[in-house]
Amino acid sequence: MRQLRIRTLAGLFAIAGVLSWAGARMLDALGSLPSVPVEAPIVLTAIAAVLLATALSLRSRLKAQRERQPGAKGVDPMMAARAVVFAQASALVAALVSGMYGGTGVFLLLSEIDLPARGDQALYAGLSVAAGVAVLAAAVYLERVCKLPEDEDDDNPTATPA
Repeated sequence: MRQLRIRTLAGLFAIAGVLSWAGARMLDALGSLPSVPVEAPIVLTAIAAVLLATALSLRSRLKAQRERQPGAKGVDPMMAARAVVFAQASALVAALVSGMYGGTGVFLLLSEIDLPARGDQALYAGLSVAAGVAVLAAAVYLERVCKLPEDEDDDNPTATPA
């Protein structure tokens, strides 16, 4: 499994943001701008907390296993693989969702912010982007925690086995 690149996530964020801004502009011209749900930043923050808790738990268990502490609970390789898949899926979705709310938020900030409803929507969009970035950070951290250590023989291809 390949690691996610920050460049890929940033690209998804940017593309989703531009498309969302254009879509919000078009929908506003038609008179029906969709709203940003109040629950969006709450759900994204909860996902970030789950990812971070999983990363911290796995990191401490892997450290105890590496140091051969007595009674250390090992990490099942399948569980670590599932955690990586969860982290990657969360990062990809969070990049898209954050970009979507970011584009909508930019549109709302550049339009008539005098309206109280639009100001609230821009605030919810900004909070959603911040929570999405927290999901991205926690997901990348979890992915790095579950990364296997590099094999020393791979660094030196001319090394001969003893």
